[in-house]
Amino acid sequence: MLILYVVVFLLAAIKWGDWRNWSNYYPTILFFMVGDLLKNFLFYQHWMWTYKETMFAENILRNHTIINLMVIFIGYPSTILLYLGKFPYTRWKQGLWVAFWVFLYSILEYINLHYFYLIRHHNGWNMTWSVIFNIVMFIMLFIHHKKPLLAWGLSVIWIIFLLMMFPIPLEKMK
Repeated sequence: MLILYVVVFLLAAIKWGDWRNWSNYYPTILFFMVGDLLKNFLFYQHWMWTYKETMFAENILRNHTIINLMVIFIGYPSTILLYLGKFPYTRWKQGLWVAFWVFLYSILEYINLHYFYLIRHHNGWNMTWSVIFNIVMFIMLFIHHKKPLLAWGLSVIWIIFLLMMFPIPLEKMK
């Protein structure tokens, strides 16, 4: 099922993504990827959430790492080409656009958590934290697109906050 989600995002990006200006979005795509890779590194033995394929491609998507790499290298670039490629100019439409993406990511996670069992939360993480995380993430992606250094600074503050809320025992750090 997770492979289906990624394919749908990819097909949507092929159809509606702003491929003409992909190079403008490339730094934000890398920012998105680095953030997730950093999370995977820091929380290597102390997960907040894990993916598990339960439906279609269990033989291909055997574990969280393989699934997460698929999401990082296909799902995230597709998301950015759609999200930033169609980002509106007026403030109220921008708010609605961010809210739409937060809702989309959050509702997919909720469905995958409670109905398809494709994701599991760990160590105190829950849907409330996921929604908060999605709000911060989509705002941060837009900020990064416009002002990358500001986004990096705010991301450091966000990471410190998350590490305070979800402390990693030092013995669990890689």
